[in-house]
Amino acid sequence: MPRKGQKIKQRKIATAKPKGGSRRPADALDGHPLSRYMHSHFDWLLTHGYSQDTVRARRIAFKRFIAWAAERGIASPTEITLPILERYQRHLFLYRKPDGSPLTLGTQHGCLAPLKTFFKWLTREHHILYNPASELQLPKQPKRLPRTILSVQDVEAVLNEAAPQSPQGLRDRAMLEVLYSTGLRRMELAALKVYDVDLRRKLVFVREGKGRKDRVVPVGERALAWLDRYLTEVRPQFLAGETEALFLTDYGEPITPDYLAAKVKRYLAFAGIDRPGATHLFRHACATHMLENGADIRYIQAMLGHEQLATTEIYTHVSIDKLQQIHAATHPGKLRKSGDGSGESGE
Repeated sequence: MPRKGQKIKQRKIATAKPKGGSRRPADALDGHPLSRYMHSHFDWLLTHGYSQDTVRARRIAFKRFIAWAAERGIASPTEITLPILERYQRHLFLYRKPDGSPLTLGTQHGCLAPLKTFFKWLTREHHILYNPASELQLPKQPKRLPRTILSVQDVEAVLNEAAPQSPQGLRDRAMLEVLYSTGLRRMELAALKVYDVDLRRKLVFVREGKGRKDRVVPVGERALAWLDRYLTEVRPQFLAGETEALFLTDYGEPITPDYLAAKVKRYLAFAGIDRPGATHLFRHACATHMLENGADIRYIQAMLGHEQLATTEIYTHVSIDKLQQIHAATHPGKLRKSGDGSGESGE
């Protein structure tokens, strides 16, 4: 009998993948003069060690700005001044999404920060005489705690929804187990190759993670056991050609970050867990549960691949089991059992 809120699983039969790709619609902004500078800037970023993911994220921010500039007849970088950039910053602050909610400060920061790099590059390449963004003050990003932390019971419920009786279920169980055991980002898990897993030494090699930095992450025995089963029993069934990717789709292609996120979201729904987030919930859970069991925060920092310790310290604020125990043991405002079985205040 399903638990309260749990959905009954209905696996969709994979249809044959259509041959050929669909044509991308022409972007109306491609002909804008600022787009030419944008593409040149992206080439510079790639040749100077920035990742494709960084360029992809910045492309979204640039296109937003170019669309805003096009509406106001701004066509050249030489026309852009600090007051114009501040007008754009105010536009982002006042903008409302279709549901009426504003852009978060983090989103506003993400729209503006790439422009500072862009105009610095334009100045260095002598496309403009001075940098109008040099004195642009970016919005201060608030330090927020993770909105949702899954309990151990929640994680186990999600893991158990991936039924290993089918090849797809066994693959999904292995993906979820590795995700929870290592705390990898979704792009890092999707990028894993077969040779990145060392079953004997119980390690996973993350190559060019965020910031193009490599690191080595330990993997738990249970996750390794599921991974071993997947590699032995299932992956050969999915192989449709030569690929070194660790996890494959039903069509034998390497999984993508979006594919992984959709899978996790689906299993969360099956387990009756209606909370925002998907793969990052497992990353948060991995770090929080390890801290609650006594792991040193610097080991968590190295495992998650955080450059700054302050980024990892957010988990010390959500890992409050020990604080709750101390509060219950020492705070005078607690209930004490009386002789007749009723509770009475400590006051």
